[in-house]
Amino acid sequence: MISKKLALEVLNLATSTGADFAEIYLEENNSSAIMLDNCKVESCQDSLTYGAGIRLLKGLQSVYGYTNDISKKGLKKLALSLSASFNEERCVEVKEISKVRVPKKHHPRIKYSDYKKEDLIKMLSEASEECLKYDSRIVRCRASFSCNYKDVEIFNSEGKQFNDVRSRGRAYIIAIAAKAGAIETSGVGPGAQKGVEFFLEDVDLKKEAREVAKAAVTMLDAKECPSGKMPVIIGNGFGGVIFHEACGHSLEATSVSKGLSVFSNKKGEKIASDIVSAVDDATIEGAWGSGNIDDEGNPTQRNLLIKNGILNSYLVDNFNGRRMGEKGNGATRRESYKYEPTSRMSNTFILPGKSTPEEIIAATEFGLYAKSMGGGSVNPATGEFNFAVNEGYIVENGKISYPVKGATLIGSGKEVLLHIDMVGNDLLRAQGMCGSSSGSIPADVGQPTIRVSEITVGGRGGAIK
Repeated sequence: MISKKLALEVLNLATSTGADFAEIYLEENNSSAIMLDNCKVESCQDSLTYGAGIRLLKGLQSVYGYTNDISKKGLKKLALSLSASFNEERCVEVKEISKVRVPKKHHPRIKYSDYKKEDLIKMLSEASEECLKYDSRIVRCRASFSCNYKDVEIFNSEGKQFNDVRSRGRAYIIAIAAKAGAIETSGVGPGAQKGVEFFLEDVDLKKEAREVAKAAVTMLDAKECPSGKMPVIIGNGFGGVIFHEACGHSLEATSVSKGLSVFSNKKGEKIASDIVSAVDDATIEGAWGSGNIDDEGNPTQRNLLIKNGILNSYLVDNFNGRRMGEKGNGATRRESYKYEPTSRMSNTFILPGKSTPEEIIAATEFGLYAKSMGGGSVNPATGEFNFAVNEGYIVENGKISYPVKGATLIGSGKEVLLHIDMVGNDLLRAQGMCGSSSGSIPADVGQPTIRVSEITVGGRGGAIK
């Protein structure tokens, strides 16, 4: 996007007043989005955005700015403005820049730009039809598709240049069911860092549409969930959102390095049940949250966060690693050039255990089976959470008894981790968008079916007896 000569000029201008590190991050992002409402096209748009961000570090100080003027004049103006934050002698001079070869693992076989939009619309329309015809109580189906192709270039004052290309696509289907004034919704959003082949070969959108329609209709006849402390079985796939929100964010150096996490200074200590191990793995080929390099140019890696209940590692970016005395481990991410990068999750999940889902249910005398999780809120400093259950069932005498609605799980991440007493063998990942200080980024959550021996469940069905 820019020449090495210009990058040298900008980096040296940026470090002229004492910064010990400078970085230029450039990107060009081509994206498309399609929205259907009951099989009718509501919107179809393309966009192109581009720009650059410059970051300067000095010890534990950081300054960041961005611009969409990537001309020589625009970049030098930004660098000069940021360098005014310091007023000391130069300590870094960049004399040459060498390109670092980055292995490319995530190639789209069929590019979205080579696939007709009419065919994508047809794919969404056929899935919508499956949803609508499932039951007369399905009154609305919204289906969307989004994709982007992002070209990234990074230069830093260590004399390194990195280039990467990222291509992602995701479909989303929402079923809305209604009956006698009651309304229930259910949604699913499969996606990958692959091309159109993912939707042609790896995922069946019609089947996904039938499943969300079934869930929405089932919840129409659900009883109000009882409240109280009880065992809770959390389904695989998107059930991992609890670990992601209540535990994963607390393992990011963004909060750990400042002592703002419940898990700060806990490495090597027991924080979970012995049967719990969890990873963040940005190397999974084609996965939604994967990457070849992170947004500092570090190669991505598989980070074992928890090993048999023991806190093994954090997710570390280079800057916060300075406070921790650790090097970045490929976990630095950002939404776009408008955001300063920091430590973030990629594909984060609890590893599979030995029990089957059927064995976990059979071993539960009474409790809640949270098959599908919804949104919630988390205090990152304490890990305390409040999550809604989209699709839930009461388990009685080791069998699924009846559906319930309005269930809420209330607790803290550290308590949940210690009270997991059964882990299934049915690991599944699901896709989502994760929001934090460096913007909204694609991230996989996941887990096998797990059982937590006791969680406080909120509901309007009366206290359990």
